Amino acid sequence: MTGSQDGLDLFAAFAEELADAARVVTRRYFRTAVTVDSKADESPVTIADRETEARLRDLIARRFPDHGIVGEEHGSDRRDAEFVWVLDPIDGTKAFITGNPLFGTLIALTRGGRSILGVIDMPILGERWLGADGRTAEHIDASGRRPARSRACPSLDGAVLQSTHPDMFAGPDLEAFLRLDREVAMTRYGGDCFSYGQLSSGFIDLVVEAGLQPYDFMALLPVVEGAGGRATDWNGAPLTLDSDGYMLATGDPELIAAASRCLKSS
Repeated sequence: MTGSQDGLDLFAAFAEELADAARVVTRRYFRTAVTVDSKADESPVTIADRETEARLRDLIARRFPDHGIVGEEHGSDRRDAEFVWVLDPIDGTKAFITGNPLFGTLIALTRGGRSILGVIDMPILGERWLGADGRTAEHIDASGRRPARSRACPSLDGAVLQSTHPDMFAGPDLEAFLRLDREVAMTRYGGDCFSYGQLSSGFIDLVVEAGLQPYDFMALLPVVEGAGGRATDWNGAPLTLDSDGYMLATGDPELIAAASRCLKSS
C-alpha cells in the first residue's frame, strides 16, 4: 500500500466497515444491564467497550496484518508500524452506561504518527463524520452523505465553546479554561466526541479539552480540518500520537490563535 489517493479510498471504505461492525456490538449492549468495572484511572469500562475493540482489532488483523493498532482497552501492537489504527470503541462510556445516546466510536489511521483518516460514529443517533487527508469531510446520516462545513467565527466574543466536563481541568488548567469561558458568548458541557461533529457541521465554534489520550483525539483531527476547522494542542502545535492530551479545536481557523493566547496568558 502506497498511501496514495487510491489507497486512502480503500482505507476510508474499510474504516466505515469497522464503524458498521462497531455499531452492531454497541447497539446490542446499549441500555442493557451491563456490569461496569473501574479501570486503574477509575474510569468506567464495560464488556461493550472490550468486545467492540476486540472485533475491530480482529477485522484489521485479517485485512492489514502488517498495520499497527493502538486501542483504549487492549493496548498497543506494532505502534512503530508505518500505518497504525487508533481505536476508541466507546468514547463516552459514562454516557453509554447512563443510557445517554451521546457516545461514539472513534477510528483513526495514522501514518508516521500523523492522522490521515478519521471516523466519528454515533451508533444510536445513526450519524457519522468521515475525514481524510486533503479532502472535504463528510457528514452521513439517514438523509444521506454530504460535505461537513464548519462556520465562520473569527472572534471569541461571538463563539460558542463546548467541553465534555469542567472536571477535566484542575489547577492552572482550570484557571485557563475559566479565563476562556469568560471571553466567549456561551459555554456548553457534554458531548464527548459528538462535540467535534457539532463543530464540524457548524453548530458550535470551539472545543477545549485536557487529559486526553491519542485514542480520544486522533480520529477527530481529519474530520475537523476536513470541515474547514483547525485542531492543535493548547500551544498551537500539531497533535500526534505523542501529544500530551491538551486539545483545542476551532471551526474557524482564525479563532485558534486568540483561543490559544487566552489559554496560555496569566
